[in-house]
Amino acid sequence: MKNRMKDRIPASIAQAALLMVFLLSAPLLRAQAPSRFLGTITAISGDMLTVKTDTQGDRQVQVPATAVIKRIAPGQRDLSTAEAIQFSDLASGDRVLVRLDPDAPGPTAQALQIVAIKEADVALKQQKDREDWQMHGVGGLVKSVDAASGVIVLNSGSGATAKTITVRTTKATTLKRYAPASVRFDTAQPAPLDAIHAGDQLRARGIKNPDGTEIAADEVVSGTFRNISGLVTSVDTSASTLTVKDLATKKQVTIHITPEAQMRRLPDMMARMLAARLKGTTPAAGGSGQSAGGGQGSGQWSGGGASRGPWAGQRGGPGGGDPQQMLSRAPAIQLADLKKGDAVMLVSTEGSSEVTGITLLAGVEALLEAPEASQNLLSNWSMGTSAGAAEAAQ
Repeated sequence: MKNRMKDRIPASIAQAALLMVFLLSAPLLRAQAPSRFLGTITAISGDMLTVKTDTQGDRQVQVPATAVIKRIAPGQRDLSTAEAIQFSDLASGDRVLVRLDPDAPGPTAQALQIVAIKEADVALKQQKDREDWQMHGVGGLVKSVDAASGVIVLNSGSGATAKTITVRTTKATTLKRYAPASVRFDTAQPAPLDAIHAGDQLRARGIKNPDGTEIAADEVVSGTFRNISGLVTSVDTSASTLTVKDLATKKQVTIHITPEAQMRRLPDMMARMLAARLKGTTPAAGGSGQSAGGGQGSGQWSGGGASRGPWAGQRGGPGGGDPQQMLSRAPAIQLADLKKGDAVMLVSTEGSSEVTGITLLAGVEALLEAPEASQNLLSNWSMGTSAGAAEAAQ
């Protein structure tokens, strides 16, 4: 997914960094270990913090003047080099690990120590990680896994850009799987190599050979997702859901759309040209008229150097290059832009009657004529990075 998985792409190590701080802070841990929790600050009132914890819901804690408050950078592990800050330096959105004082009087929990990662620092680290995955990562659908040798073979790209990638792992490679019903990398869990199966989506980061067909992986994240093609039967913007009749199963599926979901609509001419490419045919000439993307005629979608269209002369243009980049440049849409009867293709979490959408593409009537190739295209796109990273890579 070239825009998301935006933040479906591997990005944040804030949680691991905070946990490692305490694992490596031996003098502190040798003392009696009070309870602690990890989460995100949602409110500050007086000397009280409200923290949305990762596992226990909202917690409130009083922060006395004696509490030790430290700021660390994402990835930093040594508290001895952490910066001491004031309570007033904390803000909503900051990630914090709060150690509670077991000897605090009264019923109100009090903080003995707070270790914080500022929201801006997390965002900067995520951006750097996205760029690193774009530059040093590969993605695709798993073709085969050889657990004995640690080799994973991927099918990447679609149509003329399809290729096979060999991913080589070692005991030092970090292997993770997306959690059920989640596309968040920061909730991915460690998993053995034999948890990866043919058909899974996978991204790997490491050292690539010159043509990108082989990579020595430092990190791998994978997951099992579902491809759905069908017609929209209803849209509920208040519940952030739409219902689609799956053409394969002939059953209704409720799709939950989160803020992280990537949604785009293909202009009609682009859809026809892309479908022709996937089927290995040449699109019919002519094709004038208004596109769904903003009123440009057919010249806007041509690969000719004289064209002033958004894809002219670029690797992702319909005239030649990567179809997945074409998808990432298609106009973004919102849930309210969909209506009953629209044809859509999407990648979602697993599930039979209810799923969470990861990537949704509308305006795909022409693509449904080449369903297998189109599904591979969309699945590979789902494992991409953000459009900004894609643009920077050109």
